[in-house]
Amino acid sequence: MTERIEARDQALRAAGDLFYARGIHAVGMDDVRAASGVSLKTLYKHYPSKDALVVEFLRARDERWLRELRDHVEQRPASERLVAVFDWLHEWFSEPTYRGCAFLNSFGELGATSPAVAQLARRHKQAFRDYLGRLAEGAGQPTHAAEAAFLLAEGAMAASAVLGRPDLAETARETLSTLTYAAEPAPEVT
Repeated sequence: MTERIEARDQALRAAGDLFYARGIHAVGMDDVRAASGVSLKTLYKHYPSKDALVVEFLRARDERWLRELRDHVEQRPASERLVAVFDWLHEWFSEPTYRGCAFLNSFGELGATSPAVAQLARRHKQAFRDYLGRLAEGAGQPTHAAEAAFLLAEGAMAASAVLGRPDLAETARETLSTLTYAAEPAPEVT
């Protein structure tokens, strides 16, 4: 049983690395077999199609990505958590393997032809937006601060991948700070 789970996890890790690095269309099941060391028969036993493998890759990516974000952000005081998202994004963008958001990439490749991929991408983005909303609320920020953070983060993810500029996360962070500061009501003068 453990051997089967290891083979399944090994194949999923290899597929995830390949899909993220090269794109889903560019990766075949034989590529996954070669990278994982799992036989093609075992690979198809666990993932009866490439579509099934893509769906599992996205599900696992969603869970890991959101967990890592929360682990980083929630070490900060509530008042700093929304901007801490951008510190985490900067670290992610600085990784040598960074190729943008796997959900945007997958949606771009398959969203029009795979309802499952489109649904997973939408669900991931909504979960991220909802998380930012909870962070804004916890910091006493208005709802529009979460919307601004979401749009700035999404834009930074895409632009950083295309331009190879991790610093765009810092620019987005500064922009969010400026927007939220400008939106704060002026102190009453007595």
